[in-house]
Amino acid sequence: MNNINIGLEGVVVGATAVSNVDGTEGRLSYRGQPIEELVARPYLQVAWLLLYGTWPNPREEQTLAHFLLEHRALAQHERDLLAALPLDIHPMRMLQGLVPVLDFEPRARLALPGGEDARRGLIVAARLPTLLAAWLRRRAGLDWTASSTRLDPLQAFLASFTGSEPNAQQLAALRAAQILQMEHSYNAGTFAGRVVLSAQAPVECAIAASIGTLFGTLHGGADQAALEFAQSVGSPEAADAAVGTVLAAGGRVMGIGHREYRVTDPRARLLKPLAASLCSADAEAHQLFQTLVAIEESCVRRLEKPGKTLRANVEFYKGAVFHTLGLPSDSFTAMFAMARVWGYIAHALEFRPQARLIRPRAEYLGGAAGLGAVG
Repeated sequence: MNNINIGLEGVVVGATAVSNVDGTEGRLSYRGQPIEELVARPYLQVAWLLLYGTWPNPREEQTLAHFLLEHRALAQHERDLLAALPLDIHPMRMLQGLVPVLDFEPRARLALPGGEDARRGLIVAARLPTLLAAWLRRRAGLDWTASSTRLDPLQAFLASFTGSEPNAQQLAALRAAQILQMEHSYNAGTFAGRVVLSAQAPVECAIAASIGTLFGTLHGGADQAALEFAQSVGSPEAADAAVGTVLAAGGRVMGIGHREYRVTDPRARLLKPLAASLCSADAEAHQLFQTLVAIEESCVRRLEKPGKTLRANVEFYKGAVFHTLGLPSDSFTAMFAMARVWGYIAHALEFRPQARLIRPRAEYLGGAAGLGAVG
């Protein structure tokens, strides 16, 4: 048992051309393109690059945008299912539950590469923002049945959620945050999806499994936990004592450190100044950001080890960005799913042609066969 690598650290379980995580140098690239350059590109261009490995030409980019638009609105049975759910269900449970039962009938004669997996996966990508916006509006007691007809999917989401037109700064911030969340090699959610795909299950079932994995606080769910911890701390001055209390009790400060990166997560390096800029215009948001900074500094002092610096990962400052956009904290991980679905689809398209049933072995720790007589 002592020789079993339960977390599979360092175990190579496949090969991919979708993205590369260089944890030693703190670098991340999609299809060979560094994220520092990708954050300045249009959202759907980066999505196309992930899916197909090339930059789209204008016609291809427009085809993808129109496909998403044509498949954005909820079907009647989807609205009925959404209306039947209790309002206290977490948005991630809602998404995981509804993705496998979406309406996958084609609504447009638009040809996209990738066959049936691409078509069904892209329908999920089109519908996730609509489901989340509708859920948040329903929960707030607002009309939630309409969907935006704007071509830009991120603009459509913000307009649907807020009921007003987002400004340029809000759109730029959302685009950068979502691009940084699109893909991260064989993370837990992507690996879970590969296991489902290896059994020849539909791509939507793989995406649902990936979403369920992303909900965990040791994976995507750390974004909600990190912001709510900072809100409970309340001020930069209280940060060090709060961190000390958590660590003394054997707890974790969510959003600090990453399994892959021995240096700063490059996504956090880009998100931190973005969060600082967005939070600067509002006193409450500025204090929240400064509290996050103080929490990170305390963790660095208390947790740094030889050869490894534990700093903020992508989850830590992302919550401040979404908070300034008016999103409730329990929707942050659903925003993550909206972005990461592009990586899930890209891996499905790469893996399906070579898929083999993933069936590892386990070391049996029980006794001899047979339980004996029951007396």
